[in-house]
Amino acid sequence: MNKLDETEIIRIFQRRFGRKSKFVPEDVEVLKMGRITFVAKSDMLVESTDVPPGMKTRDVARKSMVACVSDFACKGIKPRYATISLAIPRRFSKSKINELSAGFTKASREFGVKIIGGDVNEGKEIVIEVSMFGIGKKIVNRSGAKSNDIIITSGSFGYSSAGLRIILNHLKADSKLAKKCKRLVFIPTPKLKFGLAIANYVSSAMDSSDGLSNTLNEMSRQSGKKFVITRLPTKPEVEQFAKKNKIKLTDLVFCGGEEYEIVATVSQNNLPKIRYISQMQKIPLFEIGYVVKGRNVIYQEKNKITTIKDCGWLHFKS
Repeated sequence: MNKLDETEIIRIFQRRFGRKSKFVPEDVEVLKMGRITFVAKSDMLVESTDVPPGMKTRDVARKSMVACVSDFACKGIKPRYATISLAIPRRFSKSKINELSAGFTKASREFGVKIIGGDVNEGKEIVIEVSMFGIGKKIVNRSGAKSNDIIITSGSFGYSSAGLRIILNHLKADSKLAKKCKRLVFIPTPKLKFGLAIANYVSSAMDSSDGLSNTLNEMSRQSGKKFVITRLPTKPEVEQFAKKNKIKLTDLVFCGGEEYEIVATVSQNNLPKIRYISQMQKIPLFEIGYVVKGRNVIYQEKNKITTIKDCGWLHFKS
């Protein structure tokens, strides 16, 4: 497996499925059933790769559903139903099972998603597979960015990356910042309401849970456009954390993951509508750059231009 990563493994399966599958990477899968557009998403949480030390069992269950909700949010589709399949270690007590149940229930109520079934099996570690379903007339694709569009994010980046470093590597941070960063790792909140509200006004969008660099590069590639980043979507306390621990700020912002924010492109004509919606919902909107002809993602800082490579999370490689 040393020579294969997640993307290459998917390509192997895709070739086996045949050209007629017409698979294009998206946050959700779309299937036409007569006049109905059926939307589905499956995501898997594995304890050894997705659960950091100190995370409560109920938050693990909630996070497994958050991953799917976030993908629906950036597509502008309301998730309605979910099935959950579990592999549970024999060592789990009844109280642990009740914690899992509480986490699923909390997420179900929080996001208005009804859990309708699933499966339970035994495993060496906790594994949760969530499949989520909804209906919509159309989705916001990753490929719709146009020249002169503005690139936006629904929140700041760097906190989750800093949180993981604080948890795993015991890096230095004041108690208030450390608590905030850990909370964003353990209890991420996708912007579902915001995603549904802006769907008619954005030209493209994607979930950022695998890292901002991954998201920007994928949207740039599918849209066939160059993304020029002129402002980092972060805050001074993240910058101070980076300096204190001698970490490149761009690494925290671009190469992290687990943010579950919406990254989108919007025409300058529609930008006032997005600003108004973000203001009404108290969403910390960041306008981070613009779209032009060309390819790749670049970060323009004063007179310095840097190409932003995909340094986000990739299974079997990261």
